Amino acid sequence: MAGKGLRRLIFCLVLATAVQGDDELVKQVVAALNRGDFQMAQFELGVARGENGITPEWLEASSWYARALLLANQFGPAAARAEEILSLAPTAKHAGPNDKQMATAIGAAIEVKGQALEKSGQHEAAVRFLRAELAQWHSASFGPRIQKNLLLLTMVGQPAPPLAESPYIGPKPVPLSALRGKVVLMFFWAHWCLDCRAEVPILASIHADFVLRGLVLYGPTRYYGYTASSDHVSPAEELRYISQVRSSFYEPLQDVPMPVNNANFTEYGASTTPTIVLIDRKGIVRLYHPGAMTEAELRAAIQSVI
Repeated sequence: MAGKGLRRLIFCLVLATAVQGDDELVKQVVAALNRGDFQMAQFELGVARGENGITPEWLEASSWYARALLLANQFGPAAARAEEILSLAPTAKHAGPNDKQMATAIGAAIEVKGQALEKSGQHEAAVRFLRAELAQWHSASFGPRIQKNLLLLTMVGQPAPPLAESPYIGPKPVPLSALRGKVVLMFFWAHWCLDCRAEVPILASIHADFVLRGLVLYGPTRYYGYTASSDHVSPAEELRYISQVRSSFYEPLQDVPMPVNNANFTEYGASTTPTIVLIDRKGIVRLYHPGAMTEAELRAAIQSVI
């Protein structure tokens, strides 16, 4: 039962458990899903709930199970599991919504239910649901994740939101409104993001090939409050570090304006890095893509609007 999409999910789960530590239930559920054994994953969840009740770890493990159901195209069960997580989260022992496991569980449940509704042909219901959840959780750590899922359903075909232009590194940005008549490719990246660095040669090649046909490339990034050498830095210190990362890893994009502003990431729901946004000559969003793209995919998208 574990297809390509599900195997990608399991890889993410392994990374998640490595980061979060010794969460045995999550590991057991992941192991069962990795074997394609949904029945065993459900059994592990049932035993843990019977022994310990509703805990943040149980909610997190259950949320990964919900994602696996979604990737297996079991939209009804996935939505039902997501609804259960959201209804049980307030009853969890010794945790609040800012607990990492709680944030993972609630954010994933909202994402799964929204996507399950959309994939089962209930577009308007999915949009209403995500808007309501965003209104409730906009200030939570997973608020940008909800925003991303909402924009996946609503941004394409709409005017591109304005982009905050300062501070910046590289050439000075101009307002998006001043770029009407151009095709704008925005590449939201993070200084810690390896997938972003891997996208650089693709972007450089595409920019070189299309710049004379009116393509403009922007590279918005943001502050995270840390660097490779320090967990807590000031914005000024982090800006210097971002500039160093740009010089070291983004040298082919030295002529690309790179605004450094958290508001842009919020406005565009860029909780995933990279996030790629393509805007046509009239200022309308034609592509909204959280995650990396292949060169062929990106070239095809640009060719359709250039």
